[in-house]
Amino acid sequence: MLPMKHHLVLPLLGFVSFVLADLPSVSHVRVPNDTFEPVQIRQAYAGSTGMHLSWNTFAKLPAPPTVHYGFSPTFLPFLSSPHNGESVTYPTSLTYNNHVRLKQLFPNTKYYWKPAFSNASSIFSFTTARETGDHTPFTAAVVVDLGLIGPQGLSTTVGAGAAHPLQPGEINTIQSLQQHQDWDFLWHPGDIAYADYWLKEELQGFLPNTSIADGFHVYESLLNQFYDEMTPLTSQKPWMVGPGNHEANCDNGGTKGYDVTICIPGQTNFTGFRNHFRMPSSESGGLENFWFSFNHGMVHFVQFDTETDLGHGLLGPDQPGGSAGNPGEDSGPFGLADQQIQWLINDLKNVDRKKTPWVVAAGHRPWYVSGTACPECREAFEATLNQYSVDLVMSGHVHVYERSAPIFNGTVDPNGLNNPKFPWYITNGAAGHYDGLDTLSATLAPYSRAASDKYYGWSRLVFHNCTHLTHEFVKSADGTVLDSATLFKDRKC
Repeated sequence: MLPMKHHLVLPLLGFVSFVLADLPSVSHVRVPNDTFEPVQIRQAYAGSTGMHLSWNTFAKLPAPPTVHYGFSPTFLPFLSSPHNGESVTYPTSLTYNNHVRLKQLFPNTKYYWKPAFSNASSIFSFTTARETGDHTPFTAAVVVDLGLIGPQGLSTTVGAGAAHPLQPGEINTIQSLQQHQDWDFLWHPGDIAYADYWLKEELQGFLPNTSIADGFHVYESLLNQFYDEMTPLTSQKPWMVGPGNHEANCDNGGTKGYDVTICIPGQTNFTGFRNHFRMPSSESGGLENFWFSFNHGMVHFVQFDTETDLGHGLLGPDQPGGSAGNPGEDSGPFGLADQQIQWLINDLKNVDRKKTPWVVAAGHRPWYVSGTACPECREAFEATLNQYSVDLVMSGHVHVYERSAPIFNGTVDPNGLNNPKFPWYITNGAAGHYDGLDTLSATLAPYSRAASDKYYGWSRLVFHNCTHLTHEFVKSADGTVLDSATLFKDRKC
């Protein structure tokens, strides 16, 4: 239980309020004396020689979080510094988020670790990033718009109006990623849990109705269930995340039209997202979990933020006055004017293309897609990504798969994938969540080269060498590759 010493009173519907109480998480089976046992394990790169290690507990730890670590699960001789640990929460959270940053590790090395105050069986492992300039082939997995799976998420009986439920016995995306772990890390550029759909699920009869006062409990329990589902993956492999609109949604999953507005504190303004994750922003000069970069072998990866802080005086699409028309959205800004775009320019212009010949960027919302595009995002980022010869741009948000041709300013590169000058754009928001898949436009955009709105799936990026990169759209249900294309860049390795 949360040992809260103060009460938080939140106005709901203008006249109803609730008092935050000591409530256990319903997403775990509690046993006596387990308040410090680690759950929701997750890890992220902190440069080539560091790792962010994170876990949740039901109670605040008696001291700053630390971990024991080493090269063997039976011998953990090293202890992290308390100065590199923090434990954070927010008023309606059912757990505490604990974070430790390890430094001065060996690159591309497997370590084992155990959180302090936990029992002897709570031992996890990670492998540090490949050294910058290591041109050994590797694979990365990319998933966007992946939400809760199971009885209260995407299942064979999704909510009213949802499209494409799972078929009986069908493998979902989380299971597919577990079965095909030939990748070094998982990249998740936004829309992580879809717990903000809690009210929509209730109003559509998918979840039992709860009292207004207990709404925060439903939201947090859905969030915790998703993190539980991800733990078999994220306790073994790094999980790199970026911001999506569902990390900040205050419209309760598209329930506009209902005379109700309930904005759970953890749901708004990226509160849960900011507490739960730690990304390599300090190592790359970025900002929190919103924008950052990291190297892994021969690739420089860049996460940018399409939700807030677009620069150039532009509003994020869901901010009041943005193109999505959601005047109630509470999302940023988090930096100074033009801070993100100046960071992006400086980051890209300082890439050593001899060490990291590939540059891959990702932001949540696409601007080249046969669906709802993000004009603000295009205006904010496209010219910079093209100017610094970014090779591939990944996105999601539209719940389909679509591979575009290399393109800039609406002009398709005449070389196609054979040494193009323009960035290659791929949208894959087909991972799956409560609301199923979207439907592609009847007429695909002229730059579209492959598209699907029928199957759940994820992206596999295979970096063969400095000249060849293959993207595969993996069908979650059976692991087959539904679409594959290889980008060639003419350069010396």
